[in-house]
Amino acid sequence: MSISFSRRIMLSAIAATALAGTATTAFSQDKITLRMSTPATETDFRSQGLATVFADGVSEFATYEPHYNDTLFKQGTELVAIARGNLDMSITSAQELAKLIPEWSIFTAGYLMRDPEHQRMVFEGDIGQEMYQLVEEKLGVKLLSVMYFGTRQLNLRGDKIINTPEDLAGVNLRMPGTDAWQFLGKALGANPTPMAFTEVYTGLQTGAIDGQDNPMPTDKDKKFYEVTDQIVLTGHLVDMNFLAFSKSVWDDLNAEQQAAVMQSAQEATAAITASIVENEAQLVAFFEGEGLKVYTPDVDAFRARAQQMYLESDFSKDWPDGLLERINAVK
Repeated sequence: MSISFSRRIMLSAIAATALAGTATTAFSQDKITLRMSTPATETDFRSQGLATVFADGVSEFATYEPHYNDTLFKQGTELVAIARGNLDMSITSAQELAKLIPEWSIFTAGYLMRDPEHQRMVFEGDIGQEMYQLVEEKLGVKLLSVMYFGTRQLNLRGDKIINTPEDLAGVNLRMPGTDAWQFLGKALGANPTPMAFTEVYTGLQTGAIDGQDNPMPTDKDKKFYEVTDQIVLTGHLVDMNFLAFSKSVWDDLNAEQQAAVMQSAQEATAAITASIVENEAQLVAFFEGEGLKVYTPDVDAFRARAQQMYLESDFSKDWPDGLLERINAVK
């Protein structure tokens, strides 16, 4: 992944534009406007990818109009806005989808996805098509593509080596305060401790907590490396976002336009995913340079414990029968 994000985006945009140019005669002369609402900033990897690759790929027949920083719709309200015909596009999450479609709660569980490639294979295969169809039928929202959004890792004080969930016994691990997050902390083997995100740095500094979990870019951004000693690559939550699109707008497009929208979405999310993976890989060296120990534990032991606890809990009651086994079987 030596190609920079900006160059990769440029090359993808050129390819998408060239493809669109071959089908100009099939597109209407009257452009439509595709309004996108996102809580992300304009400089976010996702925002950059969509504003270049996707926007260029549909430029023959549509104007991409992004609204950043929750300025159009607040985070968590976008799916309903699309369903009601008030919005054309958004970036959504499994957590937001699960609030409206309980079957999607399986994608919020720890240790479901092994890595970004496993995530891609799941959603580009039969499982993804089935779950996308469920969203389309229940919400009138079309999910175009999945994009990787980082992997949460453990970031701890002290030098005790963590290899299995048993090694986390008694470790006060800061987790977000909702039931789902607290359950994940227990599933990891730790003592989950709710604490406001703004208090985490001080909590680590004073020893009020022994550690916290976040994707590595967040650890760097918040300078948690200044008050911790190690990052344990548990990979307990491979996070994901989806590009959501209005089904009614989709149905008004002709076949060539639909193909351009789909291809542009897939190319954009692939570029976004590659950029985030590249950024995370570079951060390992950064943290090691700051004196932190970065290592991989027995991930299979963590995964087995977490999945068993989820299956025995109320969190799994809405999961489609056999879906967990099918996801695990994707290679």
